Amino acid sequence: MQLPEGPARREVTPLELFFDLVYVFAIGQLSHQLLAHPTWTGAAQTLVLYGAVYAAWAYTTWAVALVPAENPRTRRMLTAVMFAGLFMNAAIPRAFDDAGWVFVGAFLLIHIGRSVWLLTVGLDPVNQEHFRRVLVWFVAAAPLWLTGAAVDGGARLTWWAAATLIELVGTWTAHPLPGRRLDSREVTFAGGHLLERGRLFMIIAFGETILTTGTALTGAPYEPMTLLTAGVALTGTIALFWLFFSRSEHIVRHYEETEDPIRAGRSGVYSLMVSVAGMIAVAAGDERVIAHPAHHAGITTNLLLFGGPALYTAAQTWHGATLFDELPRARLVALSALVIGCAVTPAAPAYLAALVAAAIIVTLVAFEGRSPTGDAGAKPASPRRPRY
Repeated sequence: MQLPEGPARREVTPLELFFDLVYVFAIGQLSHQLLAHPTWTGAAQTLVLYGAVYAAWAYTTWAVALVPAENPRTRRMLTAVMFAGLFMNAAIPRAFDDAGWVFVGAFLLIHIGRSVWLLTVGLDPVNQEHFRRVLVWFVAAAPLWLTGAAVDGGARLTWWAAATLIELVGTWTAHPLPGRRLDSREVTFAGGHLLERGRLFMIIAFGETILTTGTALTGAPYEPMTLLTAGVALTGTIALFWLFFSRSEHIVRHYEETEDPIRAGRSGVYSLMVSVAGMIAVAAGDERVIAHPAHHAGITTNLLLFGGPALYTAAQTWHGATLFDELPRARLVALSALVIGCAVTPAAPAYLAALVAAAIIVTLVAFEGRSPTGDAGAKPASPRRPRY
């Protein structure tokens, strides 16, 4: 039996919100993983783990946009993914030690099991064909994940990075096979629901950043410098929140009116992935500054303080350019300022570097808030053929 077509927007159900709680835990784990291993290798490990965690969330959320959460079969699938996801996310701190098999086993169970489930629920023929190809790509990457779990040290990172690369290429190209590709305009899709789920996931990332700031403040001595750095961290987080949600209704309108919601949804999933990665970096950087405000910032802290907002802002700018054919000059200037700020402040005290990074984002927010030709005047992009 084929599923009925869904509306562009549906209410997010309590079960979906409950499902997201597992990823509140995951983002916290990833932030602490980055703080515990502030090296290039540690950053690469965190990035690979984050790729798997985000894929588990994003593909499950995409599935619920196709098969509504009110469907009893979807409720059972979400509960099963949530159960496995808790074990996967709990293994994050020791995934490159003695918990590699737990992490990979839970991840593959989610990833492959959910894809098999989608082939049994009565999708339309286009989606049915597409998810057969998705399953082929997932199965092709599975040996790399399993091999990585079987080896130790740097070899594990190499195998898992290769698997992550395959996952990303597959997602970016819509999982093609020879002679078989997806035409996204042929697919009925609840793009507005996916957008709403993405916004709620972003709030999870902001919640983790605020939680990290509060925890660091609780553990630090109550001195003027501690209060200053915590205030700067919270101010920067509020500014980033505004940058994301100031365009909210405009983007919702585009998702509801576009004739190609799949294209808009994929753009949103990519930008959200990078934005959340930026927020994880911001949370780690804020905690380092609050703990050691007078130390030299150094390149590691600076990459977190400036690189996190840069990733975040670049992702949002790219998403806007994809949907509306606009490239706000103010955001390009802010990105340039973040790069320059990162380069010139490594020898400065950490609190000063944090203040500069926050000031750049706050200035961008103030400019966009006062601009008479801001986002409210943007027009939806003219129809284009799918790029994949």
